[in-house]
Amino acid sequence: MNSDDFRRHGHELVDWIAEYLEHSDRYPVLSRVRPRDIVNALPRDAPEDPEPFAEIMRDFERILVPGLTHWNHPGFMAYFAITGSAPGVLADFLSAALNQQAMLWRTSPAATELEEVTLGWLRRLVGLPDAFEGVIYDTASIATMHAIVAAREAAVADVRAKGLARADVPPLAVYCSDQTHSSIDKAVIAVGLGHESLRKIPSNDRFEMRADLLREAIGRDLAQGVLPIAVVPTVGTTSTTSIDPVNDIADICAEHRVWMHVDAAYGGAAAMLPSHRHMLAGAERADSLVINPHKWLFTPFDLSAFYSRRMDVMRAAFTLTPEYLQTTEAGSVRNLMDTGVQLGRRFRALKLWMILRTYGARQLRALLAEHIRLAACLAAWIDAHPDFERLAPVPLSVVCFRWNPRALRLTEAQLDAANERLVQLVNESGEIFLSATRLRGRLTVRVAIGHIRTTEAHVQRVWHLLLQSSSQLNPTG
Repeated sequence: MNSDDFRRHGHELVDWIAEYLEHSDRYPVLSRVRPRDIVNALPRDAPEDPEPFAEIMRDFERILVPGLTHWNHPGFMAYFAITGSAPGVLADFLSAALNQQAMLWRTSPAATELEEVTLGWLRRLVGLPDAFEGVIYDTASIATMHAIVAAREAAVADVRAKGLARADVPPLAVYCSDQTHSSIDKAVIAVGLGHESLRKIPSNDRFEMRADLLREAIGRDLAQGVLPIAVVPTVGTTSTTSIDPVNDIADICAEHRVWMHVDAAYGGAAAMLPSHRHMLAGAERADSLVINPHKWLFTPFDLSAFYSRRMDVMRAAFTLTPEYLQTTEAGSVRNLMDTGVQLGRRFRALKLWMILRTYGARQLRALLAEHIRLAACLAAWIDAHPDFERLAPVPLSVVCFRWNPRALRLTEAQLDAANERLVQLVNESGEIFLSATRLRGRLTVRVAIGHIRTTEAHVQRVWHLLLQSSSQLNPTG
């Protein structure tokens, strides 16, 4: 593709993207293709000869677009939204063209230092102290895994060199609530602790970790010769967006010298609001913390901001510099490759930097506050209706509830089946995509509000579809 063709196709592609971002609600939010439809529609082998870009785009629209679930649809409310906002999309376009690989400072001084500056902006916006150094990973799952590695490094002498399979290392334990994201399960498995090392601490009636039961669990483990190495409280759990008592958990971690990693992947952004700054109370005492701008700061997937007060421990766990990567700047600069498993580092900071500058903190706060208000509106409609019941508090922008008409006196099994069908009927509309979870064993409908284009009209439409669809249910028939 020569430069003239690139300009022509590039302009066409930007026009297509602009139209899509403005009118993504023209598409059914949930893809309607069947398994293998896309595989069967494409050739088995790569082409031997060049194909025109226009033909490639025709296949993109004809075959691939129908197979997309539109996360950039204002009716996408199934999971935490990952809005691909326009400035973020342009930044990713530019990042792909620049093709930076910021493993060393010298391989991209701009990418390395812009990451430091941009994460500093975000850190101050949510009220974390400057003692927290930041680094960008792809997702919170990877950030959590790195936090567990750092906790292992801090707790077990010579673990980097000698590993865990030795007589002088006792069994290790990591703690989280029974509402914590499955990434913590995968982290303890991936770093060799074993799934049995994870302790799920029961939550209270607000789905928050019980600090008293955490203290008891750590005490039992210590009495049995088990070494606690990390606790992972959550600010904005996946199912209900509950907020664990971080400050109380920090007291326990400090008492036992246990690493505290705060998973604020979703909820952390809300701390930008003065009304919600309290959510991170105690987080300044954490050893590490993660916030995902790709969840609720309108950043195209993927960008996860990891912060730590003890990045020296992270570097002790991961720094490894072969001869071919030795540089004269060693010791005077920050090399991103020293902060994790990954050697290659994309120029992810560029899109967050452009978003923060394009919108400004004031407008971002207003958008977050509006999403929280819309969730409160939906919760109020549910609370006022005799056939629906809310199943969890609404501290942020996710509402959990179920259809439960009192007059029918349905069994739990019938309610589960009816609400599963309710979600299916709403999703079949093509206008809205909802998800379900389980809370205390009950199937729960979950509405997650967070897309940059979601308005009160969309939330009203959700409610209308729920009422309309529930009228079609016949759970006793």
